[in-house]
Amino acid sequence: MFNKRNRRQNIRYRIRKSIKGTSTTPRLSIFRSNKSIYCQLIDDVNGHTIASASSKDDGIGGAGGSKSDQAKKVGLLIADKAKSNNISNIVFDRAGYLYHGRVKSLAEGAREGGLSF
Repeated sequence: MFNKRNRRQNIRYRIRKSIKGTSTTPRLSIFRSNKSIYCQLIDDVNGHTIASASSKDDGIGGAGGSKSDQAKKVGLLIADKAKSNNISNIVFDRAGYLYHGRVKSLAEGAREGGLSF
């Protein structure tokens, strides 16, 4: 059966074939639910999560604003956590989502925070 979830999963697998995160340039992986957005910096070589942030963190979700505004704040937060781990370059993994809306806002927030990808 082909549905939205299976289609996104196939796109996700296709993207992950070519994207690998290392300890110096980790992969910024995102997950978008209906209410929240989550992101992680992942070192695929060692299989470790270096840092994570979500719209459920303190000061982001309860502050109000649109979901796109919250996603931008999450991008700024993950950039701040990456800087504290001496990381400036990352590989962006959109996880099968279109680069539009909340995904784009999170990426722009991460770029404003000082990450380059």
